Amino acid sequence: MVITYYCIVTLFIIAYLLGSIPSAVWIGKRYYGVDVREHGSKNAGTTNVLRVLGTRAAIPVFAIDFLKGFVAVSIFSLLKYDVNIPSGAWIVNMKILAVFVVVLGHIFPVFANFKGGKGVATVLGAVTGIQPNIALLCFAVWLVVFMLWHYVSLASIVAGCAFPVFVSIFSGSIYARHGLDHTSISFLVFSFVVAIALVWTHRKNVGRLLDGNENKIDLWKYFSGEITENEKRKTEN
Repeated sequence: MVITYYCIVTLFIIAYLLGSIPSAVWIGKRYYGVDVREHGSKNAGTTNVLRVLGTRAAIPVFAIDFLKGFVAVSIFSLLKYDVNIPSGAWIVNMKILAVFVVVLGHIFPVFANFKGGKGVATVLGAVTGIQPNIALLCFAVWLVVFMLWHYVSLASIVAGCAFPVFVSIFSGSIYARHGLDHTSISFLVFSFVVAIALVWTHRKNVGRLLDGNENKIDLWKYFSGEITENEKRKTEN
């Protein structure tokens, strides 16, 4: 059993270290000579990278942030080979804790002086590692809201708030995937915590939305190259 605890602690450490990979900071400094935490919203996330550096930098940042959340949670599936693990439900709960750990690493990365991003892409990747169907539904909500109003923050908040709604409807399928016949109360609680956390981390954006000062993003202009360097710099103000 000691080895079991050792493995669990090791997996949580790996999850934190994965979360601490500051993709936005490393890509910005390595390929553009820019620390995105000193420009725009000063947030080390995909949206700020898109504003400051453009799509060529934002796409890999999103992919890495998504994958580190997905991998950090998925590696806990290895626990099913441990005879000391009581049940599949227990593994689900470990994955839920891993979401918090990997996001904690993203927000407070040890590799970037504990100054990271808000963790939206990482949360999406981590939730995908637990329940991909619900993650897909949340992403669909995000996409619809973003396409209608062009506010990344608003889309993230609405998608986050939709998360517990979807979990309430489909939570039984989470445990069904593990051969269990009851719903995941812990995952439902987790979904509410995520929703509240997303609103909290976007509290400044909420203020700007209410004041009508939040920056919009037209993805088509970024992908088509219509956004000039001068226009990008304007979004930083």
